[in-house]
Amino acid sequence: MPSDGVYVGKADLDAPEEKGWLLGYFRPPGDPRHSTDVEIKWGRHVKGDRRAQWVTGEEREALLLLISGRFHVELPDRTVVLTEPGDYVVWGRGVDHSWVAEQESVVLTVRWPSVPGYAVP
Repeated sequence: MPSDGVYVGKADLDAPEEKGWLLGYFRPPGDPRHSTDVEIKWGRHVKGDRRAQWVTGEEREALLLLISGRFHVELPDRTVVLTEPGDYVVWGRGVDHSWVAEQESVVLTVRWPSVPGYAVP
């Protein structure tokens, strides 16, 4: 790890280390990717990939941004379909959610804050 506080990486190579999460509390202190304020995830999903179970009781806010593909974000009262690069959805604390990749998709997820010890299946 360079001592100058700069990290240069490739999302496709770094993402598998933390289930896709590039930045957050789980990176070691001193690593420029360590943050307690925000988490960022690079997600590659094959067609038909689906979250194993709904996230309930979420303690963070989130933004999910479509890079490529066609991706469904399932919310309690509706499903948001992201179809064009740059489409995104934001939800707040306490909003249950799930997702499914209608096509092979790449999405960028940002959640805040980064809560140590908090994980969902």
